[in-house]
Amino acid sequence: MKLPATKGPAMAQIDRVLRSNLKLRHLQMLVALDQFRHLGRAAEFLSVTQPAVSKTLAEIESMFGLPLFERSTRGTEPTAAGASVVRFARSVLAGYDRTRDEIAAEASGASGRTSVGAMVSATPVLLAQAVQRLKARSHRTTVLIEEGDLARLLPKLRLGELDLFVGRLEPGYASPDLETEPLYDDPMVAVARPGHALARRRAVQWADLAGQPCVMPPPWASLRVKLEQQFFAHGLHPPADIVESASFLSQITFLHQRGAVAFMARTVARHFAQQGMLAVLRLPVQVALPPVGLITLRGQRVTPVTGLLVESLREVGKTA
Repeated sequence: MKLPATKGPAMAQIDRVLRSNLKLRHLQMLVALDQFRHLGRAAEFLSVTQPAVSKTLAEIESMFGLPLFERSTRGTEPTAAGASVVRFARSVLAGYDRTRDEIAAEASGASGRTSVGAMVSATPVLLAQAVQRLKARSHRTTVLIEEGDLARLLPKLRLGELDLFVGRLEPGYASPDLETEPLYDDPMVAVARPGHALARRRAVQWADLAGQPCVMPPPWASLRVKLEQQFFAHGLHPPADIVESASFLSQITFLHQRGAVAFMARTVARHFAQQGMLAVLRLPVQVALPPVGLITLRGQRVTPVTGLLVESLREVGKTA
């Protein structure tokens, strides 16, 4: 059903439902149903019966006068209207969680809570040092960190589930609703386990890597294309023995277990090389990468604790 373009009875009904009729339990059920796409699994997650979920969904759809989920033997799928209501529910619940945490922190004498989405390239050095500075100012502040890439984390930032994103500022994700702040450039380097034959060489060539096991970024990552172009530019085919992963844990695992070579941000590589976990290879990796920086939602009020973390990130960024 298409909503009217002007504010008529249908629009007034939707306003009334969104402002007054929807309860917190309704929003929680909608989010759970969207997450699990199955009445039974949503019911199990919410610790209620499946008939109770069905009854609540029917109640909400009756309020709107619209179907919100399509039921089938394969599960449930949100309609176009349902997807919009689910986005609204997620946004409201994120605001609820933030307000609850702030009030609880104030009541307990703590200093608040902030939620950060971070790429692997920013976590071990930039974010870790910034959190350390924040904790020195307010040790009872809680920092929730969720790792991932821009495609996964930006929707959470837009819904208010995250206060801040820290990572590479990929230009393809620029948008008028986002504010970006570059902090520093962080080029790519090649790494291997300590004691690897290539780690002992004074100079490493791309031809030396072509026959090695490698951990490469996933095929859809822009860095993957740029790295493969480096091999082609030197008249080589990219390595055939590869594992595809953007996970730092996977990189470290295959460096040690398979003697693989991997690529990571220079600040991260140097940090873990100092701890004896890997060796940075003497290979020029001439790959153009966007800077590491911050992304916030334009116009969103930054909480005091998030503001302190941003200040700490800027301080660390100046020394990176």
